[in-house]
Amino acid sequence: MQIGFNIPTSGPLIEPDSLTRIVMEGEALGFDYVTISDHIMVPANLDSKYPYTGTGEFPAGASAAWLEQLATTAYIAALTKKLRFVLSVMVVPHRPAVLTAKLLSTIDYLSKGRLTLGIGVGWCREEFEAIGAAPFDDRGHVTDEWMAACQELWTADAPKFNGKYVKFDDVVFTPKPVQNPIPIWVGGESAPALRRTAKYAHGWYPVGTNPQHPMNTLSLFKKGLGRFQGFCAKAERNPAEIAVALRVLSGPGVKARGQIDGEAEMFTGTDADWVSDIKAVAELGVSAVDVRLFGYGSAQSLDGTIDNMRRFRDGVLSKL
Repeated sequence: MQIGFNIPTSGPLIEPDSLTRIVMEGEALGFDYVTISDHIMVPANLDSKYPYTGTGEFPAGASAAWLEQLATTAYIAALTKKLRFVLSVMVVPHRPAVLTAKLLSTIDYLSKGRLTLGIGVGWCREEFEAIGAAPFDDRGHVTDEWMAACQELWTADAPKFNGKYVKFDDVVFTPKPVQNPIPIWVGGESAPALRRTAKYAHGWYPVGTNPQHPMNTLSLFKKGLGRFQGFCAKAERNPAEIAVALRVLSGPGVKARGQIDGEAEMFTGTDADWVSDIKAVAELGVSAVDVRLFGYGSAQSLDGTIDNMRRFRDGVLSKL
C-alpha cells in the first residue's frame, strides 16, 4: 500500500518556507507520494457546483490565492529525492496540449521518473472561460484528444497528430519522459470518467465522498468497484491491469466515527479506525491512499500541520 499526502496550493501555507517544510517533512516521514491540486484563476462569483460537497459549495472559496500546479510540482521535484508526485488532478483542458506535454515531460525527465499524472475534465465553467481554455462543453473530448497528443509526443520518434483541436507534423519532441509510460490516473466517479479509465488509464482515482456516487462505507465501496469492473468488461479491459488509488479529503480526528445506513463511515474517527479502513480497502485491491493533513483544527498553522503529519506517521503509517 502506497500512502500519500496533499500539500496546500491555496491558503496561508503556500508561503515558500512553509511549503518547503511540509514537503521535506513528508519525504523524511516516509510518505510515498505527494499530491498537488489544480486551479489557475477562480472567478469571484461561481454558479458551477463543486462535486464533492453536498451543497456544491467550493470549500477553498473563490477569492483564495492559488499556486500553479505544474510549476509547484517542478519546485517540489527540485526539493526531493524519493517522493513521487501525483497531480490531483490536472484539469487537462486548462493548458494547450503541446505545452502540457512539454511541461509534464520536463518534470518527469528532471525528476528522474517520479511523476504520476492524475487527470480530470474539470467542473468550473467560469474558470475555463476566465483563462481562455478549450470549450467547457467539449471538455471530455478535449481531455481525450490532449492525452492522445501527449502520448504521441512522448513516444514517437517522428510525432504527428491530426485531431479536432490539435495538429502537428514534422516536429522534434525531446527529451522524452524517463517513464514509458508516465502513469495516468483518471479522477472521477461518473460514467464518462469510468469509460476513460477503462479505455486508456493505468489507474482509477476516485474520491469516496461524491454525493452522486458515494463510496464511503465498505459496502458502497464494493458497489463502486463493481461499477468500475463493469466498465472494464465493456471495454474488454482486465481490471487487474488498472491500479485503484483512493483520494481522501480529510485526516484522522477531523470527523467522529459516523454511521451510514447502520454501517461505519470509512475514513472518519480515530487513527485506529483509519488503519482498519486502509487495511479493508487494501484487501479489495486498492494500492494507494492519500490524505489531507492540513487546513483544519490546529493544522491550520505550519507547526500544527507538521505535528499532524508526525501523528499520522506514528498512529497510522507505522501500523500498516
